[in-house]
Order: sequence, then structure tokens, then C-alpha cells
Amino acid sequence: MAKTIVVKQIGSPIRRPAIQRQTLIGLGLNKMHKTRELEDTPAIRGMVAKIPHLVEIVEERG
Repeated sequence: MAKTIVVKQIGSPIRRPAIQRQTLIGLGLNKMHKTRELEDTPAIRGMVAKIPHLVEIVEERG
């Protein structure tokens, strides 16, 4: 079974650079306090690391 992480959006993309908004959309997030369960890959971890002020890792499953 693949490891997964639960990512929650904690910040608004309003008045943020377009690349940060696109990163949120790439993670499947678009509204405050929404969560997504994503595969734990280096690409996903990198996306989360680019916008730590907008998202948080709630849980790691594996």
C-alpha cells in the first residue's frame, strides 16, 4: 500500500502570486479548510514546501 498524506488548505490565495495559486490547484485545493488525501511522493512534498504558509500536512498514513 502506498503512503499517503492529508493536506489541508489554511491560507487564502487572494493577493498571492499566480504560481502559488496554480500550486494550490495542482494539489486539488481551492477553498479554505478543504483537505485532500494525496500520494506521498517527492513531487507532492515539493509542492507543499513551496507554499507552507497556505497549506499544512494534517496526517501521514502508510
